[in-house]
Amino acid sequence: MTGHPPGPLWTGRATNPMQWLLAAAGAACVALGVELAVDNAAWSTDFIPLLMAVTGCLAAGLLMLYGTLAFVNVSVTVDAQAVMVRCGHIGVPRRTIPLTEVTAADFLPRITPQHWGGWGYRWRPHKGTAVIVRRGEGLALTLGDGKLFTVTVDDAENAVRVIRTHLRALAR
Repeated sequence: MTGHPPGPLWTGRATNPMQWLLAAAGAACVALGVELAVDNAAWSTDFIPLLMAVTGCLAAGLLMLYGTLAFVNVSVTVDAQAVMVRCGHIGVPRRTIPLTEVTAADFLPRITPQHWGGWGYRWRPHKGTAVIVRRGEGLALTLGDGKLFTVTVDDAENAVRVIRTHLRALAR
């Protein structure tokens, strides 16, 4: 991509405030697990069932916390070289797609979690991957192998314009 001018840069994000409710439920499960673990009177009677309850509450709570905090928002950055997608507050999971691997970019006015099987980072055979944090608009990138990469993001129509501008410049 040498000789290609930097061109327009686009940044967008999408959030799902309703996922904070699931994060609160995860925190409640962790708190219950901790409460059960520190209750010394309960450990003297049924050790194995209590150990299973503590482990289950902690595991379920931590999984819910990570799953919701990792996908409560997504940020997308487009520059002259790539489309970068970062999830959650710490940016993990993340994916960088070089524009040389993109064959098309399309605006999708309505994406729902049912299209991809739920919220989060999703994969479907023969279709591709998606980052779904909420219902609404998003963009779909068709990659060189024919698979799609879809992400829900605000102002996706402008993102698609910027990506197409860079793809035209790369084609020259």
